[in-house]
Amino acid sequence: MYFNRIFSPVETIFLVGFLLIYAIYFARTFWFAYQLRTTARSVVLKFILRSIYFGLMIVALLEPSFGEVERDVRAVGRDVLLLVDVSTSMNAADVQPTRLEKIQFELIKLLDAFPSDRFGLIIFTSTAVLQCPLTLDHSAMRLFVESLNTKLLGASGTALAPALDLATQKLVNSAANQSKAVVLISDGEDFGPYPRPAVRTLRRNEIALFTVGVGTVRGARIPAKNGFVKDADGQIVVSRLQPDHLRQLARDANGLYLEVTDRRNDFAVLSERLSHLEGRLIDKRKMVVASNKYAYFLVSALVLLSFDVLITVRTIRL
Repeated sequence: MYFNRIFSPVETIFLVGFLLIYAIYFARTFWFAYQLRTTARSVVLKFILRSIYFGLMIVALLEPSFGEVERDVRAVGRDVLLLVDVSTSMNAADVQPTRLEKIQFELIKLLDAFPSDRFGLIIFTSTAVLQCPLTLDHSAMRLFVESLNTKLLGASGTALAPALDLATQKLVNSAANQSKAVVLISDGEDFGPYPRPAVRTLRRNEIALFTVGVGTVRGARIPAKNGFVKDADGQIVVSRLQPDHLRQLARDANGLYLEVTDRRNDFAVLSERLSHLEGRLIDKRKMVVASNKYAYFLVSALVLLSFDVLITVRTIRL
């Protein structure tokens, strides 16, 4: 037998308090017996009874364990690939503090909400790179999310197809017994071809697609070193949320389109929908664990406590 808890100051205080109170009670009882020229030996029986059940309560508090039980331990979770647009337009501040910084904050909350799920990270502009493969190490994943910035990829422009192609490749080739989802986050600009093969793969493999549009329709200027980004004619570029491509992707893949704007934040909806995806079995093992037997000691103590209440002894014989 071993104890799951150590003999802490709490148990020590209870024990010292019990001994102190009982010492005072003993002294007072025997003093009265001496004054009355009689005996108080019956109080010893009560002392023994109360010491036993008080000791059993202390043992129960320490959570004793003995004997071994074989149990099935099941690990259930999902595979979620996050696709984050890191093009220059994500520095626009129509969503405070910027589009990308707002997404970083929300993704960290998402990681904390699903501790048993595997997450991966793909960053993209006109090209896509797997920044972090699917992992249960949320601390490492958090570091990758916190380090997101628009200088990670040198390519200009935005194309959704390379990111979705890479995501489907990684998810289809991963373990086949897991629930899978893709979360595509962008301001909606797409200068590449429509990713029809990737959409078909997502639908065929029943991989959930969530597209998240970030920004506002009125848009915002894009900060640059010397002011703001300008076009070929020298005019300041205003980047606006373009939801049409993202809506079409979600519709064609039987997914869901969501938005993060200055007045709307659908990450709560995303968390809810991810939680409703059926988590599939990742691993199943048999483990031998010691069984906590505190209840035996507690029930025994309560039985003795009942005897103490019901049984009366004559403390001082006259």
